[in-house]
Amino acid sequence: MEAKKEFMERAIQAAEESVKKGSYGIGAVVVKDNNIISVGLNTLKIDNDPVNGHPEIDAIRKACKNLKQPYLQECILYSTHEPCPMCSSAAIWAKMEGIVFGVSMEYTKNEMKKRMGGKFSWRQIDISCQEVLNKGEPKLKLIPDFLKEECIKLFDLTV
Repeated sequence: MEAKKEFMERAIQAAEESVKKGSYGIGAVVVKDNNIISVGLNTLKIDNDPVNGHPEIDAIRKACKNLKQPYLQECILYSTHEPCPMCSSAAIWAKMEGIVFGVSMEYTKNEMKKRMGGKFSWRQIDISCQEVLNKGEPKLKLIPDFLKEECIKLFDLTV
């Protein structure tokens, strides 16, 4: 599995679209055979939906619908931020090939605490994407910190 800049750049655009619509600056895409199958936006604040509001879930659901199948073998999930345990698990359930992400959960926690004067409260299950993938079947590949600096800039749009 090889990460490609153009696909993460499209996830970054999706994150920017999410912000313009009033939600968090996180975006995702699903890629198969070097083609974008779907784009996922963060709609948590718009739809008041803690499950479907995640861009990774949005992208996975759209990809399954677009391909008219429940599984996404040979597909890669790109996300501007490290997928949470729910989204990482969804990629496993979808039997994807792998995940590429930009900014780690650990970086996000530290950055948000710094930007919010220590007032940031982490509201997730603190299990890394890698930990989830290690316990899943099939075994998905992982490429972390891809275009990290570009993804970090999304924090300036959200806060």
